[in-house]
Parts: sequence; C-alpha cells; structure tokens
Amino acid sequence: MRFALSAEQQDFAASLHDFLTGADPVGAARAWAQGRHEPGFKVLRGLAELGVPALLIDEGHGGLGASPVDLVVAFEALGYHAVPGPLVETAAVAPAVEVAGSWWPALAAGEVFATVLAPPHVPLALDADIAGLVVDLGAGTATPAGHGEFVQSVDPVRRLFRLGTSAPATGGRAFDLGVLAVAAQLLGAGQWLLAEAVAYAKQRSQYGRLIGEYQAVKHLLADVATHLELARPLVHGAAVTLSPRDVSAAKVKAGGAAYLAARTALQVHGAIGYTAEHDLGLRLTKVRALIGAWGDGGFHRERVLTP
Repeated sequence: MRFALSAEQQDFAASLHDFLTGADPVGAARAWAQGRHEPGFKVLRGLAELGVPALLIDEGHGGLGASPVDLVVAFEALGYHAVPGPLVETAAVAPAVEVAGSWWPALAAGEVFATVLAPPHVPLALDADIAGLVVDLGAGTATPAGHGEFVQSVDPVRRLFRLGTSAPATGGRAFDLGVLAVAAQLLGAGQWLLAEAVAYAKQRSQYGRLIGEYQAVKHLLADVATHLELARPLVHGAAVTLSPRDVSAAKVKAGGAAYLAARTALQVHGAIGYTAEHDLGLRLTKVRALIGAWGDGGFHRERVLTP
C-alpha cells in the first residue's frame, strides 16, 4: 500500500504556506503573548477564508466535510509558521463533539473560537479570554466561555486559564483529534527548526569556514532530518486510522523529533538562539509546551503498549 497526499491536499498545503508567509504570524504571536489579539485575529480570519476551522464540520453545517488527513496537512503548516490561537480546540476538537452542534456554523465561519477542558491531560483552557465556547470533554458539555484565572505557560503565546474542575476525559474521537493536531503542529515546528538551522549553518563562519561544512554539524542536522521523516508517516498514518494507539505513537514520535530539532537548532545557532528577539525562541518554547499538551509522553507510551 502506498500512501501519498493527493494533488488537492498538496495545493491546500501550498496555499496555507503562501498565505502565512505573507501574514506575519510571528509578529502576531509576539503580540498575542502580550495580550494584544488583533494581529492574531487578522491571521485567523485569513485562515477561516481558506477553510481551516471548517475542515471537519460537515457541509450541512457550513463546513467542508474533509478528513483528518486534511487536518494534519493544515496543522503541519500552522506549526511551521507558529500561528497563535486555539486552533486545535476550534478546528479539531469542537467539530467532533455533538453537544457543540449548534455552534458549528459559527465555528466553520471563523466567527467563534472554542477552548477545551479534558482533565487530567487538558486541565487548563487555552485562550479562554477570546473563546466564545468552552467544550468540556469530561462533562460532555459545550457552554459560552468565561475568562477564569490566568495561568502562566512555558510558552507565553499559549495563554492558559483555569475555569474550574471537571470530570476526567482521557479518550474518545474528539480527544484523539486534539492529540493528532498537536502531533502535526510538532512535526511542522520541527521542520521549521531544521530549515532554520540548515540556513544558518550555510551563513555562519567559524575559523574561516562555514559551520555547515564541518562533518559534526552535518551529522547533527542529518539526524534531525531522519527523525522528522520517520515521524511523518506515523502522523499521517494516525490520521487515516485514528486509532488511539496510532495517535499516541504519532504524538510520541513527533514530539521526540521536534525536541531533537529544537536542541540541535539551538546548538547550531549558539548564543544568538537564546535571545528573545530571535524567532528561534518562539519555536523552542512552543515545542516544549506542546510535548506535554494533550497528554505527556508517559501517558501516550502507555496507550501504545495497551493491546
């Protein structure tokens, strides 16, 4: 069996990259971290026009009726460009929850954003201050959002809020779609980190030579490329089967590959990579946060080992 993206999916990915390249999502992310949302809303409105929040909503409710593979294509691009906002919750999770059905047309049009509670793995609501809908996977409810108490994240762009307690929620299609979308984001972030490290290695000189000419640096970058390429079929395969084991395997592998990409990119960049002004920092904190989001490595490894 040969699995490959269709021409339509490749065109969709290209259109997302073209739009995001010119939309300054990094600037929007920096503003979002400071609580200034308008630049981010502009990016999110553009994504709505391209159909991202409508992907998994059926056509009868204003959506596109697309597949989880299309979702993965979108979230790889979103992770690559570090787009801020509760897109996992809005585009991946809320469309899979029947109690959110009355909200689907507004979600598909990009008029409303969703946030999600699914403790113990999603105990805090992302961007509850701008979300119009709270989907509680444990209680099985979808209600208008409340701001709650702000909680600092390792990634300042991920603005988290404590909305109260809820019943545990550790599985189901909606949960697995959230995990899958995060895995795709990690894969995209890892791809950006590798591309940035390769570009920098071709520019920076040390001891009279470009650092990319040193065998040790080549090996580091080749190792990252290998791990990302091994993660990609797991993520895409999980989108086809959507089985809990496959989704968890994708999350573990994508997280490991992205973490390796982050460590290597920082090593290649050296001291400049630690500065807040460099775009590398946005991906370093994003990867660190997403590795633990929607279930940490221990939880997902346990699911992989469960028959």
